[in-house]
Amino acid sequence: MNRADFQKLSDVRLHESRALLASGFPEGAYYLAGYAVECALKACIAKKTKEFDFPPDRRMVEKVYSHDLNALLLASELASELDAEIDSHSAMGLDWETVRDWSERSRYEGKTANEANALLEAIENGKGGFLPWVRLHW
Repeated sequence: MNRADFQKLSDVRLHESRALLASGFPEGAYYLAGYAVECALKACIAKKTKEFDFPPDRRMVEKVYSHDLNALLLASELASELDAEIDSHSAMGLDWETVRDWSERSRYEGKTANEANALLEAIENGKGGFLPWVRLHW
């Protein structure tokens, strides 16, 4: 997969999440909303690679083949920029707190419509809108 694939997949997962929530399936909506963020962060990571370069060291590769949003944020090298964004727009910190708690293990957890809606709100609009911010960097 490449950067454009991750960008497209992020948008698709976000739309699927909204559709699932509207259809009364909050568990799936929550799960796919997190994948929208994961794909967006992976697009940011892909942007940093150069054609024909040998892959970075093994530890870096292991970090990017992850579902952990905190690890992906670090691998994307956006953590300090997010900290600065939070410092200037503290509401973004609330959105990130909601988003970073997502895990691929959520597929096994019963999530309510309120939880799914809160995650989508933090991702899309929220106080700062985490995904629109990530898109500035992908």
